[in-house]
Amino acid sequence: MFALKGHHGFARAATSIARRGLSTLEQHPHIYISPSHQLGSASHILTLLPTSPPSPKLSIGTTTSLPPTTDTFTENPQFLPILQSVLAEHAYEDPDVISQAQAMASTAGSGLGSGGVFFPHQKNRRAKSYGGGGGAGGDGAGGASAQGGMGGAGRGGWVHVSDQRNRPDFGRIAWPEDIFGSIEVDGQGKFVSGKGNYQPSGTYRILTREGMLGLSPFLRKKVVERLRKEEAVSR
Repeated sequence: MFALKGHHGFARAATSIARRGLSTLEQHPHIYISPSHQLGSASHILTLLPTSPPSPKLSIGTTTSLPPTTDTFTENPQFLPILQSVLAEHAYEDPDVISQAQAMASTAGSGLGSGGVFFPHQKNRRAKSYGGGGGAGGDGAGGASAQGGMGGAGRGGWVHVSDQRNRPDFGRIAWPEDIFGSIEVDGQGKFVSGKGNYQPSGTYRILTREGMLGLSPFLRKKVVERLRKEEAVSR
């Protein structure tokens, strides 16, 4: 069993919210907890929407322990496609991604922001990586996360859109399990085709031993907006 980073910070697994009787994960005030009556009293639904009762099909997933661990958490298979759809539509607008794109076109030529280092134009290159699919180990065949190399001023390339739970050190690349996907930038720091041809990594995991899903404030807002629309349609 993997232990979550900052385990002592999770000593109080949930912070009570008086409104609607909901609670949130400690250190994750945007992730709501609700008992799952369908799965039994020992299970809890984790969701980004403060709706009671929550919609299981719009949830992040379920857990049989608080805090969740990699052994007790079960991902909702419908959530990640929604997340990736939102990223494909809005990742190019995220301030972190914009900063990386601008830095790529500058004379700095080194890594910034949540995505780590830059990647030159090698659109179809694939390489061995830390994880394949959604788990650890294997061949990382998804998107641009398997592309390697250091970008430089005026060359363009790819920047990563990454989870903020485990930001890489300066000049380093985020772990494949922390990379949502990659977005293409030209030599002037502009997003190719307007939105950057976003490619999912195929290696991202919602929960790792470093923690739970950690979106930037901008992208979290966009995901919540999409979930609210889906919720309204399902009613």
